[in-house]
Amino acid sequence: MPRLKIAFYRVLPFSRYSIAILAGLSIAIAFPNPGIAGFAWIGPGLLMACALGRSGGESFRIGYVGVIGFYLGALYWLLYIPYRWHGLPLGPAAGWLALSSYLALYPAAWVWILSKNSETLGKPALQGGTTAEGFIAKLGASVPHSWAGRALWAVSGAATWVALEMLVARLFSGFPWLILGISQYRLIPLIQIASVTGVYGLSFLSVWVSLSLVSAGLILMRHPSSRSLWLGEIFIPLMVVGLLFQFGFRQLKQAADGDRTLKVTFVQPSIPQTLIWDPTKDDERFQQLLHLSEEALTNRPQLLLWPESAIPKLLRYEKSTFEAVTGLARKHKVWMSVRDDDAEPRRDQPGKAEFFNSSFLISPDGELMQGYKKRSLVIFGEYIPLERWLPFMKFFTPIPGGFASGDHPVQFELTDLGVQASPLICFEDVFPQLGREASEPDTDFLVNMTNDGWFGESAEPWQHAASSVFRAVENRIPLLRCTNTGLTCWIDSTGRLRMIFRDAKGSVYGPGIMTAEIPLLHGARDSRTFYNARGDWFGWSCVAITSGMLLRRIVFWIRNRKTKKSPEVA
Repeated sequence: MPRLKIAFYRVLPFSRYSIAILAGLSIAIAFPNPGIAGFAWIGPGLLMACALGRSGGESFRIGYVGVIGFYLGALYWLLYIPYRWHGLPLGPAAGWLALSSYLALYPAAWVWILSKNSETLGKPALQGGTTAEGFIAKLGASVPHSWAGRALWAVSGAATWVALEMLVARLFSGFPWLILGISQYRLIPLIQIASVTGVYGLSFLSVWVSLSLVSAGLILMRHPSSRSLWLGEIFIPLMVVGLLFQFGFRQLKQAADGDRTLKVTFVQPSIPQTLIWDPTKDDERFQQLLHLSEEALTNRPQLLLWPESAIPKLLRYEKSTFEAVTGLARKHKVWMSVRDDDAEPRRDQPGKAEFFNSSFLISPDGELMQGYKKRSLVIFGEYIPLERWLPFMKFFTPIPGGFASGDHPVQFELTDLGVQASPLICFEDVFPQLGREASEPDTDFLVNMTNDGWFGESAEPWQHAASSVFRAVENRIPLLRCTNTGLTCWIDSTGRLRMIFRDAKGSVYGPGIMTAEIPLLHGARDSRTFYNARGDWFGWSCVAITSGMLLRRIVFWIRNRKTKKSPEVA
């Protein structure tokens, strides 16, 4: 047995990077698909454990290598973008590598901030020797020795993870695609806490438990003969999880159904992305859309939804397109919500126009009632960063030009029905702050019009829909998703995927229609959710805690430098 322990110790240090990669891949598996949510409660702690006992620089490298595996695995669908340079997916591959490399900086920084190297501890780290006992002692020197210290370490680590998620959701226009809490979207009772903390509360909980498991593992290594001492490390986080489940069950029982419903038909045309980019096929695919919509309107819905990329030409400026769309609404006396590009003259440059990714509400009388301009644009998909200074960047994207962004949310009013709906375009439903701003007290539901056809039959549509679940829970209103291809569905106010479109073959990617009765909760809700009223108070609290930790680390660093320069003082 002693020889086995020594062999284990000698092999493990050389496996830190490989184990970190496995930790990153386990986090990727927690997201759909396959969506094994339990790995989100293990992966962060395992990643952190790989860096214990190492210096700050090496802990950062270990964390970076590990989470590169996470992002490359979870974002593999970027390679499906049908844009080729001489037959090679150069642009998609470059975007996949660049985005993964950038996003990996945040969890790597988390490992660096949380790792307790010798400078942070204020004493030299144990060298450990060549024994298993020495190795365990070296790991133990990397975390506090008291129970209270370890508990604080786990909590502060969870807060730091959330703070970095807050940063990635906002910096450089933001990309909150793989927030850890999203992986828990199928645990309906537990995710009800998002109505208070937002999705960040689920991220905090997962990382807290994961780090507490690391502490429990260290206690087991330090005291292998004690069978119960390690339970003290996980008792409080597990108790909190249990209480949150009880809170969630109570919220589900109290969920309002509403006295009225709205009959809504979703149209999923399933237009291939390569066809969308081919202007010679515009009329053909538009006629197919109109034919599919005529079929859909035999159900006599009150509202008809078209997805992103459905209309090939500018609705407000192309007469034949305008008459075809508004004529459809007049003929069937139906409200329509459609997504199309729009243009407006530039005030600063006469004779030129700026383009917007927009959505429109059309009345049963065929009038354009309201319009909404997308506020959060997709990098390399709707705008090219630094194009003026780095013109070669345009070769990495298929878009010929860029869009301008809107600056405020809009409520679509279906006046004769007494219904209020707020639109979100493309991936705007992955931003917690945008979903909150679009959800007024009298909003009946959110509508997301998107096109996931860029990424083929991959995990991307499921990851996208998982994010939408939290916008419904955070604001306690239904969310309707109408996609060109991907996951056309509607989500109720408690985060349940109530209905998912499937074609005759059972695929979510084919063309077709879906009709659903959407409950109208305006008047049935007693008040706004805490999150809807207060916003990301929890996330910003975590930012404050992390800022304090970084300040403390800077103070330690300054003190150590002064001590090294003045040995007589030491």
